[in-house]
Amino acid sequence: MANDGEGILQPGAIALVTGASSGIGRATAGLLATRGARVICLGRNRARLAEVVERLGDRGYALELDITDAAACAGLLERLPAALRAIDILVNNAGHDLGGRRRFDQGEVEEWASIMDANVTGMIRVTHAIVPGMLARGRGHIVNIGSVAGLQVYRDGSIYSASKFAVHALTEGLRKDYADTDLRVTEILPGLTRTGFAAARFHGDAAKGAAYYDQFPAAIEPVDIARTILFALDQPPQVTIAQLVVMPTRQE
Repeated sequence: MANDGEGILQPGAIALVTGASSGIGRATAGLLATRGARVICLGRNRARLAEVVERLGDRGYALELDITDAAACAGLLERLPAALRAIDILVNNAGHDLGGRRRFDQGEVEEWASIMDANVTGMIRVTHAIVPGMLARGRGHIVNIGSVAGLQVYRDGSIYSASKFAVHALTEGLRKDYADTDLRVTEILPGLTRTGFAAARFHGDAAKGAAYYDQFPAAIEPVDIARTILFALDQPPQVTIAQLVVMPTRQE
């Protein structure tokens, strides 16, 4: 797909976005579609996926899948129409912090394990399903959504930070593994971004989620991260944007 110095994001490129039903994933799917990509929107919530794909029109395709389901991830490609299996762009965005913002011993161990499973193991599962095809075709760009929490640990965030440190290491490792190929691997590390993430952390408490963001001077919007992803995808074949840290301009 990438030739003559152009990035991989060309009309007709096939992109798969995990966690596409809301927040950063939803915004990214929208921008990819406006650039002519065919976008596979992957997520667990069928109704919200349907809303996203309706907005994308014939450029969107909904795939209901839980990235913590090993068997479902292993059969991911087989669940897609043949015309959508040659994936050029993988955006690993899905993840959560359910039960987070608590001291380690005050959290539920199964919630801690769930964070690791979604944020790390789920990313491994999806990537492992997609990479062989990219290697066989000699092209592909993997974008992993990390976090500034993967660079610096904060109080009451031990498990979420551990998951994002793992994403950071995984991304670095993938880049080294495929350094002798034409695959590109990018990590986007957002700072505070206003999405439904905080409400989900508090078990769906929207008011508590909004109050969490409101305590800070400013927050990034999901579309800001989506634009950053497209910037990385737009680089010519000889350029890899390894990492991009994105922060609100105003901070404490």
